[in-house]
Amino acid sequence: MLATVHTAALNGLTAMHVFIETNVRRSNGDTNFFMVGLPDSAVRESRTRVMAALQSSEVCLPPNMNVDINFAPADVRKEGTGYDLPLAIALVSGAGMLPTDMLEQTMFVGELGLDGTLRPVRGALPIAIKAREMGFERLILPTQNAREAAVVNRLKVFGAGKLSQVIGFLRSEADLEQTEVDTRGEFFASQPRYAYDFAEVKGQQTAKRAMEVAAAGGHNILLVGSPGCGKSMIAKRLPSILPPLTLAESLETTQIHSVAGKLSPTDTLIKERPFRAPHHTVSDVALIGGGTTFQPGEISLSHNGVLFLDEFPEFSRSALETMRQPLEDRVIQISRVKYSITMPCSFQLVAAMNPCPCGYYNDPQRKCTCNPGQIQRYMSRISGPLLDRIDLQVEVLPVPLTDLASAPAGEPSAAIRQRVIAARTIQSERFKREKGIHCNAQMNTRLLNLYAQPVPEAMDYLMKAMTRLQLSARAYERVLKVARTIADLAASADVTKTHIAEALSYRNLDRSSWGE
Repeated sequence: MLATVHTAALNGLTAMHVFIETNVRRSNGDTNFFMVGLPDSAVRESRTRVMAALQSSEVCLPPNMNVDINFAPADVRKEGTGYDLPLAIALVSGAGMLPTDMLEQTMFVGELGLDGTLRPVRGALPIAIKAREMGFERLILPTQNAREAAVVNRLKVFGAGKLSQVIGFLRSEADLEQTEVDTRGEFFASQPRYAYDFAEVKGQQTAKRAMEVAAAGGHNILLVGSPGCGKSMIAKRLPSILPPLTLAESLETTQIHSVAGKLSPTDTLIKERPFRAPHHTVSDVALIGGGTTFQPGEISLSHNGVLFLDEFPEFSRSALETMRQPLEDRVIQISRVKYSITMPCSFQLVAAMNPCPCGYYNDPQRKCTCNPGQIQRYMSRISGPLLDRIDLQVEVLPVPLTDLASAPAGEPSAAIRQRVIAARTIQSERFKREKGIHCNAQMNTRLLNLYAQPVPEAMDYLMKAMTRLQLSARAYERVLKVARTIADLAASADVTKTHIAEALSYRNLDRSSWGE
């Protein structure tokens, strides 16, 4: 008997509709399975899991049968364990042991244990989105994935813990509880709670001001300073002053983490901007994404959030150079033999590094033991083109212990965040007709000419500084973007000499001016 069951395959952030067709025929000998449609080893091994799960669920298939299984479309490689549940349902239906009236409007996904337990899979949210797009009435999947998938409205989501529960539900012998989530209600019900606050940072007024500018315009920032001066402390507090996620940003961020399998059973939507801090030994694939079976990289997991790279020069040169294009385009194209996937990666880069191998170049309290050649070689680990893509380059000096003990608490993150939100509101209004542009850091050349041109006096000042500092054309654009953000923080319509001067002060680590 021929049976068809619907499921989905992941392709980056999206899902693809997949049919599992089974044809159960009588055999004169043992039961044989024939799988076609480019199944990988995990899918081919599903035969053992499915048969054991059916036996544990007291579902006895007819003996002596040949089973033809086709995963369509046949030219797309099928990977992972999420096909276990739909394959089990297809076998039972093909054997004539299951009514087919509900199958046409139902999508199934889930991994099976040998005892019939349903186990969670990656990508439940994109699969649910695909099910709704295709017009399916319901989605049945493991209980652990139910709340994640129920974020999608106009789709009935049923979570099950056992294969027997699913079969009983399809036979109208048992009920499955529908999982419902009030997406907007849950998202707006509570505000994110931040583990770190800028009130805990004493001193470091220049660095804190630079972080405020970076947050207000979505700019990348590099902190350079000796060990223990507070670079990591300051970087970890950036999410606390960023504007809250919008619902659209939250859905997109949750989708990426769903594909990566990083959502817990209680998660619905991610409400806080991601903060990712990979170790400097991270591989190129772990940073960018890819692998034999596709996995989002750190730059995609930090989408709509912050990517913090501590000990910046210690990352491999190849890993850092692969970030140049994503930093510019805010997407990453991953092309491999088996797939070609485009992933979003609109993150804010925060990097931190020592100024030299010993760490104490320009330190007012400790003497540097490095010679000029060592300092130059250390700094050259960060290529000029990559450094140009970092809008703010800030030198962080240590706070003397006497000042640290007597200094009052710093300004709280909530107060800084209000100024950042006000500046972002100005930018949202400015770019409301521009597709994909939300903040100053995303401006292209056309928008720079429209919105970031300084007044004549400021332009003359900028041209002289460009010549003296030998800044590149890309650095020139970065200065204009940062100056526009500083003007927005001051609620100024014009970019003045004061704004240009402050923006230039955040370029003091360019090669020609470093150490002067």
